Amino acid sequence: MSLAQRPIASPFGHGSQAEEVVADIDLSGKTAIVTGGSSGIGIETARALAKAGARVILPVRSRAAGEAAAADIRKSTGNDRVGAADMDLADWASVRRFADNFVSSGQPLHILINNAGIMATPERRIMGNIESQFGTNHLGHMLLACSLAPALLKGKPARVVCLSSIGHRRSGIRFDDPNFETQPYEKWTAYGQSKSANSLFAVELNRRLETKGVSAFAVHPGGIMTNLQRDMSKAEIDAMGWLDKDGKPRAGFKTPSGGASTAVWCATSPLLAAGGGVYCEDCNVAEAKTADDAGFTGVRPWAIDPDAARKLWTLSEEMLGERFDL
Repeated sequence: MSLAQRPIASPFGHGSQAEEVVADIDLSGKTAIVTGGSSGIGIETARALAKAGARVILPVRSRAAGEAAAADIRKSTGNDRVGAADMDLADWASVRRFADNFVSSGQPLHILINNAGIMATPERRIMGNIESQFGTNHLGHMLLACSLAPALLKGKPARVVCLSSIGHRRSGIRFDDPNFETQPYEKWTAYGQSKSANSLFAVELNRRLETKGVSAFAVHPGGIMTNLQRDMSKAEIDAMGWLDKDGKPRAGFKTPSGGASTAVWCATSPLLAAGGGVYCEDCNVAEAKTADDAGFTGVRPWAIDPDAARKLWTLSEEMLGERFDL
């Protein structure tokens, strides 16, 4: 049975670091895949899983960066079972190739963390006419997870963790115009839509696979200064008030390891063995908030609506040109 969207008694919180979360977890014999694992919270997520004994694969767009990250993780953890592979979430043939190669190897997959993402980008199109943030953050990851489903089912109990964001508050799914074809492009609305999509995908994937041994979770990692801000100018970042007068992240921002903690918690915590389908933050299940709540915590209703999740699944299949009978 899926967990209810309300906090539970977690021993971890806002200040927890990823390595603390797995201090008493043994992942020996488990395999994990982490996208976006060459930097930021992705590399710290992968590092924590490797420290707990997992074999970790980093599918990356830049193989050189991925290999460097894998070498760094191997050195810091003493775990030699960390490697990189080629994959570009904006190129669906690349995603299918990576997933097909893994599935055809016959290996079970125990943890999939859909961590990679782009934010507030200028208007760009991928795979023909797909808006890039929706296409990369959501559709690329949906294709990856669904294509890896046979390996996840073989690895059951398995978990899929989808990185959402507080940015989901900016927009639900624009079902009538997801690609900004009839309305002007607005980069923060596009980002918000993609992050709501990440959460809704976790809801629907969990509905389809939980009874078969695969649970899915959505995660808000918190505020962290990483390469995710690469498409923002200094003036934009200053206007957001994210940095102090010395150019350092303000109080309340997390370290990359702190930002990785909730994804790692969702991937490994025995407290979540009862099921998934929930949005989490600060190493806990987040509180469901009302649509008009202006606060900076909790999840808004459009990001966990099961009807919207089913509708998004159908729309996404149409956009990907592929049906997933999971």
